[in-house]
Amino acid sequence: MRERYKTIYLSPHLDDAVLSCGGRIYLETACTELPNAVGHAEVAASHPVLIVTQMAGEPAPDLQLSAFAQELHQRWELPQDTVRARCAEDAAACQILGADYFHWDIPDCVYRIDPATGEPCYPTWESIITTQHSADEATLAYLTQQLSQLPPADEIVVPLTAGQHVDHRLVRQAAEQAFGADRLLYYEDYPYAAQEGAVDAVLTPDLQPNQILLPETAVRAKIEAIWAYASQRSSFFDDFADLERKIESYTAKVGGERYWHRITV
Repeated sequence: MRERYKTIYLSPHLDDAVLSCGGRIYLETACTELPNAVGHAEVAASHPVLIVTQMAGEPAPDLQLSAFAQELHQRWELPQDTVRARCAEDAAACQILGADYFHWDIPDCVYRIDPATGEPCYPTWESIITTQHSADEATLAYLTQQLSQLPPADEIVVPLTAGQHVDHRLVRQAAEQAFGADRLLYYEDYPYAAQEGAVDAVLTPDLQPNQILLPETAVRAKIEAIWAYASQRSSFFDDFADLERKIESYTAKVGGERYWHRITV
């Protein structure tokens, strides 16, 4: 890592920041103007960007995978060295966008267990989007501590938590504790944000939108970077053409990429 960054993006998993913010990241590292909704422009010249992935840790060696985790591994076609392979995909995506990356050692929620019972904290998709296990109080404390040790940055960009994934919620909570909510810029968690009502469900009156217009070069770079996550393709896209259609459609819907910041109400 460098001593200072223009922008740090917090990515709960090894694809979230690129899926949601890939166009903006490319514009920053490409030293291009970033027009926003109110007509101002930011020139991102010599502005290094860091993507920090929190839940990139290896599962415990003796972990008995839940049926849901096994299903995910089969879908990803990564029965072994799953996390290592996904980290390599993320490194390739970050290289496409010109961003630095930092992988933390917290396991994904599907690998976390209740230390009191040895049972999975999140054995189903429903549990991931509707609960926050008491064992994750320690996870939240660790996240907050680690965030406070990141290099200084002009801007911290964090998940809005559209879709209510527990790892996204934990990262947002930790960031608000570590930095203060007024300092943060929130990104719409794609692909959850594309679901009807998912963004509105997590908005509060003190959040104001800020659109980043994306030229075609930024959209293309974002698409190429997303495609680098080979293991995740089948979860979200039928093929490369489907990826192009979906990203271009969402880009047109929100006017590029849409972010949210707090205002005093």
